[in-house]
Amino acid sequence: MKKYPLFLVFAMVFVSGCYSVPTETDLEAECFKDSDCVPASCCHSDSCVPREEAPNCEGIMCTMECRPNTMDCGQGSCKCIDNKCTAVLD
Repeated sequence: MKKYPLFLVFAMVFVSGCYSVPTETDLEAECFKDSDCVPASCCHSDSCVPREEAPNCEGIMCTMECRPNTMDCGQGSCKCIDNKCTAVLD
């Protein structure tokens, strides 16, 4: 029986613990942290989407009003809640 160097055994244990197979929940998840989410529209947004689905707001001009029930003027933000991008309005 061969004796393996101790560091090789530790390396194999460490590497095997670093990889995990995505679960069905992971595959359905829109987000894992708040920064994965962005406003769903360029102006007066009241909902959020995953960063990959962010609208292209290049060249879009928005009014400077603070509309109620939107994330305007810091009235809310995008949060990752239960792996879904959600607008949390203050």
